[in-house]
Amino acid sequence: MANEIINVLIVDDHQLMIEGLKPLLEDEEGIGEVLGANSLEEALQLLEAKTIEIILMDVNMPDISGIEATKRIKEIYPNKRIIALTMHEDIAIITKMIKAGASGYILKRTNIIEVVEAIKIVHNNGRYISKNIQNILMDNLMDPSEALFSEEAKKPILSKREREVLDLLAKELRNDEIAERLFISERTVEAHRRNIFIKTKTKSVIGLMKYAIKHGLIKITIDK
Repeated sequence: MANEIINVLIVDDHQLMIEGLKPLLEDEEGIGEVLGANSLEEALQLLEAKTIEIILMDVNMPDISGIEATKRIKEIYPNKRIIALTMHEDIAIITKMIKAGASGYILKRTNIIEVVEAIKIVHNNGRYISKNIQNILMDNLMDPSEALFSEEAKKPILSKREREVLDLLAKELRNDEIAERLFISERTVEAHRRNIFIKTKTKSVIGLMKYAIKHGLIKITIDK
């Protein structure tokens, strides 16, 4: 098992992404042939013609999403192992990819060492979540599959960090200002914002503020 070679298929509509990742993976011990596909159709053709153990799946593709592509591949090849390789940090998208059949979820901005680690763990029947994503999941302290609203409190379950971001949004701070105040990156702030919108089922800052006031998620202060 230690000497087993893992063949990889990268499914991404950006050819530059494939061409950049391919030589890096092929240079790693234990990784064999690395192929690329720009669409689900190309991926299915390669899966039929080649021996492929691991599929790295992008979430954003023009014809069909990586979520739907993952479902389709798992329906036809239930034993194939798929790892999401994406820019998305949204809990909703992570949950959908896992439910679709992905065994791993890593970000494109990660390093090649972590990508290879994910490939090897998933190939050995394990599961892998990017270290960046683990921090967001831990912030939420909830199973992605559980309901987003507490029946007892009748309020959306927001993490401590999300409540902090919400309070600063209410003070009309920009993302960069919130990031500086909380000592986190702007990307992380944006991820928290998206998660807050998802959990409160609101679509704009104004709608979010109305919801937060109505449900007592923020305190209103009146300047004298």
